[in-house]
Amino acid sequence: MSIHIEKKIVGYKVADRDEPETPAPVEKKATQEQGEGNIVRMHEKLERPEMLIGSTYKVKTPLSEHALYVTINDIVLNHGTENEKRRPFEIFINSKNMDHFQWIVALTRIISAVFRKGGDVTFLVEELRSVFDPRGGYFKKGGKYMPSLVAEIGDAIECHMRMIGLLKDDGLDEHQMKLLAEKRAQFEAASSKGESADNGDFPEGSQLCNKCQTKAAIQMDGCLTCLNCGESKCG
Repeated sequence: MSIHIEKKIVGYKVADRDEPETPAPVEKKATQEQGEGNIVRMHEKLERPEMLIGSTYKVKTPLSEHALYVTINDIVLNHGTENEKRRPFEIFINSKNMDHFQWIVALTRIISAVFRKGGDVTFLVEELRSVFDPRGGYFKKGGKYMPSLVAEIGDAIECHMRMIGLLKDDGLDEHQMKLLAEKRAQFEAASSKGESADNGDFPEGSQLCNKCQTKAAIQMDGCLTCLNCGESKCG
């Protein structure tokens, strides 16, 4: 039997007839790769299971009298193992208002395709939230500014991604929370109109923060400080 050699011979050794054959290192490598191949990752050819788990988010805007309901269904990969992950698989948006039906259906199909493609899909949040309506945006309850309805959908997707652990919560630490609480108390004590509402809104007269798009920035000691994210012009 002839053996075809495809690589350069860098050394040789005379084999003993009684010496047992040792498995080639390539076989060991193939075994390792086979073990790693058992991990299921998100890809576009992954078949949809009969049942998916998901969440529905209500979006109510002043642009329409009817609310939008954003439903995001997730698939659980490698269930019951240490590699178990929950990833978004598809999105649906429903509403009684049919004015935006065509582009909403198109948007949900594109987002669902990106979800199933796999990889890092968190970029969708920033892409959607950076869309501005030429007619102007609006403020949500709590003072957060939404530049468009598309940005509101992106905000719902971000909320869902944080809930399933795909996006990490970059909230303030204990020291920053204490500092902002002190700033808010000082502002309310110094201002005759500084009483906050019962629903937890920020002080009346707060300005829009350029970082978190929330009306929570107050002027203290000649410095504009946001009581929501901690952004300060003084560093």
